[in-house]
Amino acid sequence: MNFLTLLDYASVLVFALTGALVASRAQLDIVGFAFVACLTAVGGGTIRDLLLDRHPVFWVGEPTYILLASAAAVLIFFTAHRVESRQKWLIWLDSFALAVAVSAGTGAAMELDKSPVIVVLMGMATGSFGGLMRDVVCNEVPLVLKQGELYMTCAMAGAMTAVSIKSLGMTDDLSALIACAVVCWALRAGSIHFGWHLPVYKSRPPRS
Repeated sequence: MNFLTLLDYASVLVFALTGALVASRAQLDIVGFAFVACLTAVGGGTIRDLLLDRHPVFWVGEPTYILLASAAAVLIFFTAHRVESRQKWLIWLDSFALAVAVSAGTGAAMELDKSPVIVVLMGMATGSFGGLMRDVVCNEVPLVLKQGELYMTCAMAGAMTAVSIKSLGMTDDLSALIACAVVCWALRAGSIHFGWHLPVYKSRPPRS
């Protein structure tokens, strides 16, 4: 198993846990849990593979990803009631999933020798689309769009870190992807814990 495959498995597992936690908040049945978990787990990677024209899509070529996500859903279905704050667990698990998925998407595009712009965009897409689908399907405010939080910025910064390190020839791809995950997660964790955010648009009356 190579490092990129390991990243995909880790991303699928952690995103599936977040999907199942959202399903528990929506009080779905066990099939609903599995559906939301799988959608969250493979959504971003599916978009990535379709845009990069990778055949077959990663979970179609290896259905173990779906089995892993479904197992995570079953686990949460029977244990979610033991968690004191599911929202807190959801936010922190999502931060880890984001960091891992951005690295997986960035690495997949780098492996295909795509341009830096495409590499960054694939990292961002892989990290964000699964969670976006999860929240929309379960009628939650998407984390990616919540006002006053760093999310896409973290994904972009992580992917750009990997691209910068590789372009400068400072280290190998493995170290660049680890740096990508570290930067992405550190920014996201700072946003959650310390309230880091970018300025948001404020509506102003037009000048007369």
